[in-house]
Amino acid sequence: MAGLDWADDEWEVVNDDGFVYKRKKRPRLDTPTTSSSSLPPLPDPTAEENNRRERKRAALVKLKQKYQREIRQWEHLSNTLKAMQEKASIQQQTHPELPTPSSDHAASTSGPPGNSSRQLIDELLSQAQIQEAIICDISNLCDVAEALCSAQEDRLKQSFIDLPIWAKSPRELITSLCEE
Repeated sequence: MAGLDWADDEWEVVNDDGFVYKRKKRPRLDTPTTSSSSLPPLPDPTAEENNRRERKRAALVKLKQKYQREIRQWEHLSNTLKAMQEKASIQQQTHPELPTPSSDHAASTSGPPGNSSRQLIDELLSQAQIQEAIICDISNLCDVAEALCSAQEDRLKQSFIDLPIWAKSPRELITSLCEE
């Protein structure tokens, strides 16, 4: 900390809620011991503005790409859900609901015994297959939604990990905090 005047014998007593200790007095900034040549040169305002614009543009491009990727994932999820709904409605139209048990019993007693039970078994089998397909589709949608949530959670975690405070060593961190 060049330019700050520290006298070796200047200590002050500090009472911090009953905890009394000595520390060096804070440096005085009003002493003009530094020469104007040791001060860093002032940055070029146009260069600073160009750097700021470039950083802003890069951040916006990154944000735009992130949102576009997320929109594509949601569109895929939406299209998959629509396809599942269409598939279910088509299967519902091609395979009407099962007859009620009383009408099924009447049909089995009036016609040949093997034919109506065979139709009932076929209908139940096709409904089980339809339900299996729907369950598989929903499971896939759940996997996609879970992947989206995990990606979002990872991005949030990474934003805390990427803080500039973690890039420095503990000594550099303490020094930078003392300077501010």
